[in-house]
Amino acid sequence: MDVEADLETDCVIEPGARTLIPTGFALSIPPGFEMQVRPRSGLAVTYGVTIINSPGTIDSDYRGEIRVILINLGREPFEVVRGQRIAQLVFAPVVRADFQLHITLSRSDRGEGGFGSTGI
Repeated sequence: MDVEADLETDCVIEPGARTLIPTGFALSIPPGFEMQVRPRSGLAVTYGVTIINSPGTIDSDYRGEIRVILINLGREPFEVVRGQRIAQLVFAPVVRADFQLHITLSRSDRGEGGFGSTGI
C-alpha cells in the first residue's frame, strides 16, 4: 500500500539531507509479522529521493506513529507536501532463526569468496 505524508507544513529536503516524515497513523501488527517500508520508484528515478534504511522494518510490538526517513540523493532540493505519496508498505511474515555456535563451518563450493566471487 502507498503511504502519504501527513505534514502540518510543507518541507524541503536539501540534496544530501534526510528528514523524518510523519504519516499520521499507527498500526497494530500481529505477532509473527513485520511491516516493511520501501521506497517509491518514481521518487527515486525522477528526483533521487529514497528511504535511507530501505527496507525499513516496523516490528509487531511498535505502537507509535509510522514515520518514514526520506533522503535526497538528487542534485536539487525536494519539496514534500501534505498528502504526497512517499513510501510503500508491505506486510511480511517473520521467520525466527535458532542460532547455534560452531567452531568450524561445513564446506561449500564458494567457501570464503566474497563480493564478486560468483561472477558479475
